[in-house]
Amino acid sequence: MSSDNTISLVPPAGPLIGSVTLPGSKSITNRALLLAALADGQSRLTGALKSDDTMHMAEALRRMGVGIEEPDDTTYMVTGTGGLTVPDGPLFLGNAGTAMRFLTAVSVLAHGTVVLTGDAYMQTRPIQALVDALAHAGVTITATNGSPPVRIEGAGRLDVKRFEIDGQLSSQFVSALLMLAACGEEPIEVRLTGNEIGARGYIDITLACMRAFGAEAVQVAKQTWRVSPGGYTAGDIVIEPDASAATYLWAMEALTSGHIALGNQALTQPDAAAYPLIRSFPQMPRSINGSQMQDAVPTLAVLAAFNEWPVRFTGVANLRVKECDRLQALHAGLNAISPGLATLENDDLIIDARPQLAGTRVGTLVETHGDHRMAMSFALAGLRVGGVLIRDPGCVAKTFPGYWDTLVSLGVELV
Repeated sequence: MSSDNTISLVPPAGPLIGSVTLPGSKSITNRALLLAALADGQSRLTGALKSDDTMHMAEALRRMGVGIEEPDDTTYMVTGTGGLTVPDGPLFLGNAGTAMRFLTAVSVLAHGTVVLTGDAYMQTRPIQALVDALAHAGVTITATNGSPPVRIEGAGRLDVKRFEIDGQLSSQFVSALLMLAACGEEPIEVRLTGNEIGARGYIDITLACMRAFGAEAVQVAKQTWRVSPGGYTAGDIVIEPDASAATYLWAMEALTSGHIALGNQALTQPDAAAYPLIRSFPQMPRSINGSQMQDAVPTLAVLAAFNEWPVRFTGVANLRVKECDRLQALHAGLNAISPGLATLENDDLIIDARPQLAGTRVGTLVETHGDHRMAMSFALAGLRVGGVLIRDPGCVAKTFPGYWDTLVSLGVELV
């Protein structure tokens, strides 16, 4: 590393070959932590992710009366009492979107005032749609200018019949309401307005996690679920590896003609759909709809820079409201590497493939905006192009703390 705040890769001379143990899924870990916390009894979560995001979730739950122990690097022992207590002060959640959205909903189960806040990035991320959905159902809740901090006046119980929310805005909003609904006094319907569901695969993950902890949710219409009351039952769950993390390793294979063994466990998360697209490199499709695998789009976009022909990414407007405006960050970073490499047309991202960049050297600093996916994705460019300097490499701790060590283990030199 050239400094504590930047990192650059030396493009490897040959293929990357090795074996890597992926971190656990962030999406499943944070759902499982929450549902185990809401159950009465002890649950064991194995294969879990230990990262900034899951640390924020676990610490917040501890402060709300949940017993959480960590006997090893991939296990949580969670002891819940079937409810949550009011914390002794505001809960700081960093930039952990799942923790913020999920806790915003379930904080209504505490009896008293709960304040959720986060870092500067979090305080620009939209949450008003979830706040409105809860408010319309009778919850006393406010947000600051449509973003965190969020203040919830919890009633200690949930006595509503229906939640309604636009399913296009964020699957995390929908998941938050579904998980809360199982804690109701009577059956609760969760109904999605609008014509589309953003990242439907993550809602499926939520429903699977709910079933694993004993809750029943039945789809009664195209965009409506009826969730039975009764809460959650403690149990043991094995968390699968993180598919979003896997996309970086798959891309490393593609860019270097390498072979990186990741184990044979099947991945059910939406970003696993990126695998055949990455395997098609350097002849990726000319158009890719990223709406159902949004966290894989930065990986695919950087890979597309070295494709044989241009690639247009559609259905990616929601990338603007992630940890940063990822469309703008990808546009700026790719054009810093080679002017004109990326173009934005409204919310479509077009990559003007330039395989001739491979083997060249640039002297450019890529701003990550503290976004782990920007750092990990632009590291991929550094496998083909020298002199790509990445700002704030430590931000990968959000979901993949061992990312840079993984690259070193595969033979990549970091400077």
